Amino acid sequence: MLAAYSASAAEVEANPIVSAIQEQIASVFDKCRGAVVKIQATDRHGRLSGTGFFVDPNGTIYTCYTVGGESQDIVVEFGDKRFPATRLVGDLRSGIAILKIAAETPFLTCGKSHDLAVASPVITIGYPMDLPVTPAFGTVGGFDIKYMGRYFAATHIRANISVQRGEGGEPLLNLKGEAMGIVVSRLDSGSASFVLPIEAAEKVRMDFLRFHEVRPGWIGVHIKGGPEIVDGSNVLIDEVTPDAPGAKAGLLPGDILLQVGNHKIASPEDVLNAIFYITAEDDLRLRVARSGKDMEFLAHPIDPPDVNRPKSTSFEPIAGPTPPSSSLKIGGN
Repeated sequence: MLAAYSASAAEVEANPIVSAIQEQIASVFDKCRGAVVKIQATDRHGRLSGTGFFVDPNGTIYTCYTVGGESQDIVVEFGDKRFPATRLVGDLRSGIAILKIAAETPFLTCGKSHDLAVASPVITIGYPMDLPVTPAFGTVGGFDIKYMGRYFAATHIRANISVQRGEGGEPLLNLKGEAMGIVVSRLDSGSASFVLPIEAAEKVRMDFLRFHEVRPGWIGVHIKGGPEIVDGSNVLIDEVTPDAPGAKAGLLPGDILLQVGNHKIASPEDVLNAIFYITAEDDLRLRVARSGKDMEFLAHPIDPPDVNRPKSTSFEPIAGPTPPSSSLKIGGN
């Protein structure tokens, strides 16, 4: 039995493709591990631990909401030192928390998650349970806006990488060592994970840096799936709220929505993803088809009209009821 195992190991070592993959994983691990940290804290259930990673040289850390969103007495283990951490943001929609320690730190470079495709190789680095920092390797399984009938706030990367306790908040990396996203939840008993794209996390962070809060934008447009496809989209503008930014921009009921900001639209679910990236006070370009013509409009989103909306509150990584298929709203909670 031992001889058979040894022969198998020798065959693996002799395989140039496997050897190249192993070397690449080891290279990324060595390059990035110093920017990945262990986080310990307490919540209403007791002690907890998780993973996070630095995104700038000033001690700013991304992690998942379940690790840093509502916990107290947060301590970050960085190298052979322990630092108390301050929570900057705990975001309702994205399921992430942003922490900060008072130290100069290494950090991971943010990549572009849209460069990933199904079957792209990816790596995570985290702190499982009470074990040392550990790499894992897998592939992208898909890109999902919903799971088990429940919608995410933005399209997530589904990574075929197992996740253990303590690894929530770890980075998803490409083979260059660039951060592609944050592991925010797991599925099927941890055999795979959902990852918030790094661009969504950066939207949250940029909002905080500019406004000291997350600022979702609202333009007051309701949409539904139309009966036919026009220029690749079946998203019909069903209602435009009077005097709202969409109406002031010139949108009309009956327009076919083709693009929201940088996001091309083909289905109502594409709109759900696109609205996550709308920021109040930032100009928003919209493209529609109207009477056979391709038209572009510039809207000026505002804060959602519900003034009682929570700024930072608890979030379950997979949460919220399924939106009705007949109507989605551009902007708001």
